[in-house]
Amino acid sequence: MGENVKASGGIVAVACDHGGLALKRVLAETLEAEGCTVLDLGVNDETSVDYPDYADRLAAALAEGKAARGVLVCGSGIGISIAANRHAHIRCALIHDAYGARMCRQHNDANVIAFGGRTTGDEVAKDCLRIFLTTPFEGGRHQRRVDKLGCCC
Repeated sequence: MGENVKASGGIVAVACDHGGLALKRVLAETLEAEGCTVLDLGVNDETSVDYPDYADRLAAALAEGKAARGVLVCGSGIGISIAANRHAHIRCALIHDAYGARMCRQHNDANVIAFGGRTTGDEVAKDCLRIFLTTPFEGGRHQRRVDKLGCCC
């Protein structure tokens, strides 16, 4: 999972609820400009929907190998990131800044990044997305910790 998605031109799944639509569109354009293929899992209008349904769609796409990584957006980013992390194969990080984007990859091998469409500006989100796409997982001592994230207690 530690591959550089941007360098590989990989497929990145994107999904949002109605509160994240505007930022999802910006991030999808950014992904395409960075050489990635976008798998858009919705929504595509501002009709009210339930964010867990879109987190589930993205989780299914990653489980089926349809995408290497994912981007989720809801109004705050909180609900959709919680919903995504219910899936054992997902390590979703709610990100607000470049440091978090870098650390979620280097130390946690996050495969999904989440943003708040009503809380994160376009330029910050685009910068964080680029960092997420290009930062490798460090492995080493972090691998032991990441391995424990998949355990159910």
